[in-house]
Amino acid sequence: MAESNAAALRVLVVEDDPVTAEAHAAYVERVDGFHTAGVAHTGHEAIRMLRDTREGRAESFDLILLDVNLPDTTGIELCRSLRAVGIEIDVIAVTAVRDAAVVRSAVSLGIVQYLIKPFGFAAFAEKLTAYRDYHARVATAVVTDQQEVDASFAALRTTSTADLPKGLTRETLDRVRAAVRAAPAGATSATELAAALDLSRVTARRYLEHLADTGVVERASRYGAPGRPEVEYRPR
Repeated sequence: MAESNAAALRVLVVEDDPVTAEAHAAYVERVDGFHTAGVAHTGHEAIRMLRDTREGRAESFDLILLDVNLPDTTGIELCRSLRAVGIEIDVIAVTAVRDAAVVRSAVSLGIVQYLIKPFGFAAFAEKLTAYRDYHARVATAVVTDQQEVDASFAALRTTSTADLPKGLTRETLDRVRAAVRAAPAGATSATELAAALDLSRVTARRYLEHLADTGVVERASRYGAPGRPEVEYRPR
């Protein structure tokens, strides 16, 4: 269940198909930390709602879930219009469009995620969860060096189930990521993770190494005990 509306990130769903818009709005409500604060079915309607928030007539949005194909414009053009008038709200493109030129335009406009239709709730939740982690980091972090910048962008990275090495599962990977983020000392070792999640040390290390290889966590040497230093993993 999502957090209370007062604490949740407010999402504007922009989707021309009413059934799809309703489904996306319902998906948003199922992800912790998010609330569907508005639904628009055209670009014009979305701009009107965003103008109302900018001029103080309505509460602001934190994120737009934006369909690329709208009846009166494209999501890319809508984004350009928003940027042109200084509206810097974050955008996740939700679309069936796979054209490389559209993807390049999305990147150039600062669209933070690109979610290809059709998709299930798991893929949807993965993108929103990554965005939530990114938003939390940039909202509170003081950017002091390259490492902090890299860590902020790393929070947006996701890995689809199809990309997982053989033997790894999405469910366990999510548990491992959560355990690393929640580690009391800010970092964990394969031995500690195995004990916390009831995994073998070999399995725990495989998951941690995968997260390190994909840039989600970083490796460091832990000194203090006799013998070889132990490898620990901390969120980026």
